[in-house]
Amino acid sequence: MSNYRNIGKLVASFGLKGELILQHSLGKRKSLKELELIFIEEKKGEMLPYFLESVTLKSEEELLIKLEGIHTKEAAKKIIQHEVWLSEEDFLKHAAKSTPIFWVGFQLVDDGKKIGEIKEVIEQPHQVLCRVDWNGKEALIPIHEQTLEKIDNKKKEIHVKLPDGLLEVYR
Repeated sequence: MSNYRNIGKLVASFGLKGELILQHSLGKRKSLKELELIFIEEKKGEMLPYFLESVTLKSEEELLIKLEGIHTKEAAKKIIQHEVWLSEEDFLKHAAKSTPIFWVGFQLVDDGKKIGEIKEVIEQPHQVLCRVDWNGKEALIPIHEQTLEKIDNKKKEIHVKLPDGLLEVYR
């Protein structure tokens, strides 16, 4: 799983010929031009490759995709709600550096002290939660306009000012 990056989920079928709607977190208006292959997690930790026949921009966060081998609405429905992944190489080509999912692998730094490496990013309407391992425990750290100080892409660091006592909850 370390060679793959989660980009979103198949949320619905579209039409009668097996097209699918991919809701993604790659950044605004990504069309995935030149992308040939995606991976769908059919079972936990089991990635199956699917070749893209076509990709059409539907909205800022949604793409209409057609996959090889999926030719009916019924076949498309079988993979709805499955997570979609890209290889690390394709992810780096297609993800906007400004999007939160690009932060996976960055160090989270609070007031000059490293908290830990960001393992997962969970986007919510008013904030982003970053999952880190802190002192041997999983911690969910909220990132929003009051806590975010700076993003250093060169050093791969996210600098935050967390509320007093937030990390104490995870002791």
